[in-house]
Amino acid sequence: MALIDADQVIFEEGLGVRKMILNRQKKLNTLNYEMLRRMYAKSRAYENDPTVKLVILKANGKVFCCGGDLTSAYTFEQAGHWSFGASYYRKEFCLDYLLATYKKPLVAILDGIVMGGGAGISIQSTFRIVTENTIFAMPEVLIGLFPDVGASYFLSRLPGFFGEYMGLTGARLNGAEMLAFGLGTHFVPSKNLKSLENALEKMAAILESPSVDAISMVINKFAQEVKVKQDSTYFRLDMINQCFSGESCEEILSLLERLATQVQEKWVHDAITSMKSANPLGLKIFLKTIREGRSKTIEQCIETEYIAISHVLRRTINNNFYEGSRAMLIDKDKKPRWEPSKLEEVSEEMVTRCLSRSFGEDDDWLPLQLPLNRTNIVASKL
Repeated sequence: MALIDADQVIFEEGLGVRKMILNRQKKLNTLNYEMLRRMYAKSRAYENDPTVKLVILKANGKVFCCGGDLTSAYTFEQAGHWSFGASYYRKEFCLDYLLATYKKPLVAILDGIVMGGGAGISIQSTFRIVTENTIFAMPEVLIGLFPDVGASYFLSRLPGFFGEYMGLTGARLNGAEMLAFGLGTHFVPSKNLKSLENALEKMAAILESPSVDAISMVINKFAQEVKVKQDSTYFRLDMINQCFSGESCEEILSLLERLATQVQEKWVHDAITSMKSANPLGLKIFLKTIREGRSKTIEQCIETEYIAISHVLRRTINNNFYEGSRAMLIDKDKKPRWEPSKLEEVSEEMVTRCLSRSFGEDDDWLPLQLPLNRTNIVASKL
């Protein structure tokens, strides 16, 4: 098997199979601009190559991907201009959209932490293999942002209002829970992953055009049934729906606080603590995008998120992204000073401005140009 460009992303090319392997282990496989650029170019080439039958996305190390390299985006802005950061998000969102609508079978092996941008490149793959090591979360509201990378699409497709719960609190799911909620397609013990890869390579070498069913049959030979623990939020969906169906973030928080007086459950306390420490503007942007996302395509969701990200980067309303990055990633004092600091101080007009295509006379803003002529096949994957 040929080894190409062996550094932050490794591309392996075998008979009928291509592998993209995240290899930035010391940085928890966070995605920088160069990684996104090369993955986008390779993904397009593989999709258009008739000899490629299957693409595998995986990572070296104990972490799949902790997200985008926000430290770089912060540094870009400090060294130059907000539009430098926007160029990063344009590249990231184009890759997310390409992989979400990929026309060839894509197998993502999620053996380790999957957060933020890591979910963006993997969670809408044809196959999403989870293990006993998998941890999934979208914690952006805790660092001054809001769940993006298509989250208003894929989180809105979760049962009931569980997507609101995930995005507003940054709550974590393990592999068994991901499988139960449909975020994962198969549970394979990590010790069996190498054997699974070998079996997929053998199948690709034999079959001229392996179908999704044929690939699934191979994976099923290594997959196991797993039980979700009784204390899991999977079994609390009724209570989660009761709270997170609230019309506003203030109402959701109020319903959670009322529930906390009735039941003694850790997830309720954790949800309240998270929402009270999160970026209030980010919470409200996410609630609006996920509610609207239920009736949108993946393309529309990503375009909306990009507009909101651009406003956040250019400080249309406040400095919260940079303050969150400073507090959580740079200085690490974990004491961000949000402005406004309270949910009730974030007006509907502020949220509307963050979702507006109007950037005034700021000609540094560039619209997102997603890959053209792509059929929207993502809905069948989730």
